[in-house]
Amino acid sequence: MFKYIFAGFATAAALAATTVQACPNFNLRPHFGGIQLNAGFLPDPQVRNVTAGGTVNLNRCGFGTVYTYGEPMNGFVTTRPDFSLTWRGGSQQLTIAIDSRADAILLVNAPDGRTWYYDDDYRGLSPAITIQDPQQGRYDIWIGSYDGTRRNPARLIFTEYNY
Repeated sequence: MFKYIFAGFATAAALAATTVQACPNFNLRPHFGGIQLNAGFLPDPQVRNVTAGGTVNLNRCGFGTVYTYGEPMNGFVTTRPDFSLTWRGGSQQLTIAIDSRADAILLVNAPDGRTWYYDDDYRGLSPAITIQDPQQGRYDIWIGSYDGTRRNPARLIFTEYNY
């Protein structure tokens, strides 16, 4: 009997480990590098070319605190972040946005490692997240797609202005 209970625990542990490995992991190196910005940066906005999409289904991932602007977290990203932002200084707001022809989604992990931000359709099919009084540190950013498509050209935008 104990052999079967242990086998059940081992199977459950293996499934849990698989699920964790197949979700966004902010400890991994970003695909497209990163940038350091200080409050009051110029030129504003800063824009980087990236690719939107992924195969990791966000519906299967558990997150801590998530700010979703009133919508469920749907879409597909990669396990590794696409980009990282190291933020320094004090500002009233920081907006991270995506401009893409694809139906893009945006997922951001805050420097505390527990707070997640998500947006799907801020302006048309393009997502944007505005963080009030952004904390200093590293923000990890995933640029995904709503429908699971990959290799979608996109522009990652950082601004302190109203977006």
